Amino acid sequence: MRLKIYRGLMSAAGKDGWISGSLESVPKETAEAVVIGAGVVGLAVARELAAKAGREVIMVESAPTFGSGSSSRNSEVIHAGIYYPPKSLKASFCVRGRHLLYEYCRHHGIPHKQIGKLIVATRPSEIPKLSELMSRGVENGVEGLRMMDGQEAMRVEPELYCTKALLSPVSGIIDSHSLMLSLLGEAESHGAIFSYNTTVIGGRYEGGRLQLYVCDTKSLRNWDRQSALKPDLILCPRIVVNSAGLGALPLSKRIHGLDDRIVPTPYFARGCYFTLSNVKSPPFQHLIYPIPEDGGLGVHVTLDLNGQVKFGPNVEWIDGTDDISNFLNLVDYSVAGDGANRFYPKIRKYYPHLNDGSLEPGYAGIRPKLTGPKQIPSDFIVQGEKIHGIPGFVNLFGIESPGLTASMAIAEHVVAKIMNENHKK
Repeated sequence: MRLKIYRGLMSAAGKDGWISGSLESVPKETAEAVVIGAGVVGLAVARELAAKAGREVIMVESAPTFGSGSSSRNSEVIHAGIYYPPKSLKASFCVRGRHLLYEYCRHHGIPHKQIGKLIVATRPSEIPKLSELMSRGVENGVEGLRMMDGQEAMRVEPELYCTKALLSPVSGIIDSHSLMLSLLGEAESHGAIFSYNTTVIGGRYEGGRLQLYVCDTKSLRNWDRQSALKPDLILCPRIVVNSAGLGALPLSKRIHGLDDRIVPTPYFARGCYFTLSNVKSPPFQHLIYPIPEDGGLGVHVTLDLNGQVKFGPNVEWIDGTDDISNFLNLVDYSVAGDGANRFYPKIRKYYPHLNDGSLEPGYAGIRPKLTGPKQIPSDFIVQGEKIHGIPGFVNLFGIESPGLTASMAIAEHVVAKIMNENHKK
């Protein structure tokens, strides 16, 4: 294996339209394990494969660094596992992942804080939903849940308004960048190789082996989208984990030999955050969440470890972007200043003393969803050989919230699945 190829020194052959023509002249390299996408889930998988399973891992990431997509554009909340249907992957991975994450943070000195969460009903008609969330959380194995009447909750949080609240003491916040940096360091210390500015644009399954078509990100960005496209390199790994986030679904669609019918339709929802300004100290000590809304958990209060207060995210359903834009994370992350006008009335339902002009544009993220508006939220999808028939290949689809909390549990599950399938052969 020529290490220099994975350091971004690939040739700029072919800036084309989609892949066409003979690929016989394209250099090929073998590999034991390739993880596509260096977000928090991909990093956790790479660590698990390298450190726990002893595999030689190559991490391929289209961006210049790790964690530049959805993993750096979220609330940085450690979720308890309340919202998700019992026995779902989201429920089980969230609860298991929370335990693994807190343990990892304590052991590796990752900044975090278990500050707790209040999910609040602001009118009597929302109380049945709150009771439903408590029952679901208990069934999912969430510890310490307790219902509070409005007066008690408002004594705990004097700036809060609610008629009833559900306390989740095990919820918390985390420095996600420090977490990802630690996962990366552990993977590298066990021999994992990270190749940034490197994009997987498709592949082919033939002869019992999956081939990945790899391009230098710069040449892909400069491609005129009309001429023929050839990869700069063909990787032939034994194990492949597709954790490409927004690009996971379009990438699977571009693997010849993979049945398109098992690849779900993608949906995209932008979520914007606004920060609280002109306050001497945070108005809340807990995370404050309203009753969930269509497509998300509602515009909620989050605090970071520096005491900065953020409100968000909202849900803005957007049209899908083209495959190249998804691969390269070329999506619109702008936050319009006038968007705050839609936030004020939502926030004032539980924070009535929010002053005009106190919200400033923060940042935005895009959720990779598998269901659209007014549809029942989908579960995570973890596709292995039993589903698609390709040995050693795992697709991770729809890894939105609680993906950060669940990341280490997802990695644990994925690697166990791969090892189990290999052991049966």
